[in-house]
Amino acid sequence: MIPRARHLAAAALSALLTLPAFGGDAAASAAGIVYSVTLTKTSADVQRVADYWKPERLKEADSYSPATPGSQAAPTSAAGGSVGGRISTAAPSRKSLAVAPALPRKGTAAKTMGKVFFRFGAKEYWCSASAVAAGNRSVVATAAHCAYDPRQGKAAQDWIFVPNPGPDGTAPDGIYVGSAISMHEHWPGKGDYDYDYAFVTVNRGFTWVNKDGKLATQDVGRLQDNVGGQGLAVSKGLGLTIHAFGYPAGPQPDGTRPFNGRTLRTCAGTTRKTVAPSLDLQFGVQLQPCNFSAGASGGAWLIDYRPVQQLGGLNGINSLTWNRDAKDGYDAVSSPPFTVATGQVYQRAATLKTPQM
Repeated sequence: MIPRARHLAAAALSALLTLPAFGGDAAASAAGIVYSVTLTKTSADVQRVADYWKPERLKEADSYSPATPGSQAAPTSAAGGSVGGRISTAAPSRKSLAVAPALPRKGTAAKTMGKVFFRFGAKEYWCSASAVAAGNRSVVATAAHCAYDPRQGKAAQDWIFVPNPGPDGTAPDGIYVGSAISMHEHWPGKGDYDYDYAFVTVNRGFTWVNKDGKLATQDVGRLQDNVGGQGLAVSKGLGLTIHAFGYPAGPQPDGTRPFNGRTLRTCAGTTRKTVAPSLDLQFGVQLQPCNFSAGASGGAWLIDYRPVQQLGGLNGINSLTWNRDAKDGYDAVSSPPFTVATGQVYQRAATLKTPQM
């Protein structure tokens, strides 16, 4: 439990379940072990996911659940979305990684922020996410709890990323079906919130078009080419000025709902260390002030943010929301620490190939 004397309350912004606490040591991240789960192997797999998210279903996307962990667990009978999981045991690099942000091939500003949609069992959910610059031009960063349920040992099903989403489920910059999830092994292994981040490699994007009176998918190319990609900045320490982004929608502690999940929101502040023992968060990074609620999970934390280009260095993701003074509204968010291990997870996602469409 978080000590009551400090009047703190922390809850996952958009997790699907309440996780038990486990013992862990963030220093073990130097082991650099990456767990990868394949979501789609073939073009037929990609088409199956695309068919699930036809326009009529995406029109209802704003009503899907940005669920919080205290509500209810994900159904235990849900079938997993994973085709297979694999741990990479290659010798880790201890070199700190820095990746430069990238503009899209056309335009002077990036459009990397967006939402991920997925399901566990019969229920659809959504979170926030962002495109990250990578060699394969096909990487999305989000919270691990927006892609994988460690209690069930199951990946999310029918996972897609929609950058710059419009009203009524429109996707002006394409829909990108997940190809593989890359995580630190401590998330699928024990639900450790010090590792609540995931980098998802996505397939080429598509949009729905009408051909001879029937809906069909039309290829729109690779994610980074279309929207750009944020940089990656790890091992930067504390006391940083951060701009956080997300699509919050859930209620505040007093029951009010200042956000509807349809508009990209931002908050800025300075980082400090925080802990949440009940979630095994020992090395968390907290940003205050910020009143994000459920739905903002997975949204980008950027340092050196350039508003004209809408680019910066990804230094964290929204993982937990905090009510530090135990009053009416949330007043802070936190991220797992972005360390050398985070860079190793990213490198795995950035080098994966996707099916030829």
